[in-house]
Amino acid sequence: MKNRLKYLLIALAVILLLVPFSMDAQSKDEFKREQFISENDTLNYRILYPDNFSESKEYPVVLVLHGAGERGDDNEAQLVHGSDLFLKAENRKEFPAIVIFPQAPKDDYWAKVEVKRDTMPFHFDFKNTEAPTRSLDLVMKLMDSVIAQKFVNDQKVYVGGLSMGGMGTYEILYKKPEMFAAAFAICGGANPEIAKEYPDGLNIWIFHGEKDDVVPSRLSKEMARVINHTGGNAKLSLYPNDNHNSWDSAFSEPYLLEWLFKNSKK
Repeated sequence: MKNRLKYLLIALAVILLLVPFSMDAQSKDEFKREQFISENDTLNYRILYPDNFSESKEYPVVLVLHGAGERGDDNEAQLVHGSDLFLKAENRKEFPAIVIFPQAPKDDYWAKVEVKRDTMPFHFDFKNTEAPTRSLDLVMKLMDSVIAQKFVNDQKVYVGGLSMGGMGTYEILYKKPEMFAAAFAICGGANPEIAKEYPDGLNIWIFHGEKDDVVPSRLSKEMARVINHTGGNAKLSLYPNDNHNSWDSAFSEPYLLEWLFKNSKK
C-alpha cells in the first residue's frame, strides 16, 4: 500500500511538472504560422488573432521585431521574448488585437547597421537613411498588405522590438512615419538624426538596462533626447541593474499594453 501511494505521488508530481510546459506550447500555437511572399522573397511570420475574431470588426495591429538571437528559418524562435504578454487571457480580453511576429534569417538584420563586435559594448554604425535590408523591406510590404484589410483599424497600428528589433523599430518609424500611432523600443539604438523625420507628437516608450554591455544605454538616451527635442513624446525607462536582457523588465511593465493601446493617430 505504501509503495502504491509512493508511485501515485511520483506520477502526480510528474504530471504537475509537465502541465505548465504543455500549456505553454499549446498557447504559442495560437500564433498561426504564415509566410509572406513578395516576388522571389519569403518572410516567415507568426500572427495572433483576437479571440472570436470577426472580419466585420476593426482591430488594432501590433508588430513586434525580435532580437539577433532569434533569427533563423524555423518560424518559431521569434516568439521567445514578448509573445507570452500578448497570449495572457486577461490581455487578450482587454486588448483584442492582431499581433505579428516576423522572423529575419540568420544572415540579415532589421536595421541597416554595421556592427563591430571586437569591443564590449559593440560598436554600431547606423545607416538608417539607406535602402532597407531585405528583411525590413519585406516587413514593410507585409504591413502594407495587413493594414489594407477591412478588419484593421489603421489609426491604431503599433510597432515595438528588442535589441536588433529595437533598432528596427527606430528605422521603420523613419521609413513609414505615417503608419504607426505609437511604438516601444527595448535596448536598441539608431542614428538620432532620423528622429527629426518622425511625425510630430509621436509617442514612444524606450527601455534600456544601465549595465548593458552589448548595446550601450547611451543610444537609447540619445534617441529619447532628440525625439523629445524635435516634437515627439519619448518616455524613457532605465533599469539600473539590468544588462542586455532589459526586455524581461520591459515586458513585465504592468501598464505597457494599456499605454500602447490608448494611442491613436486620430
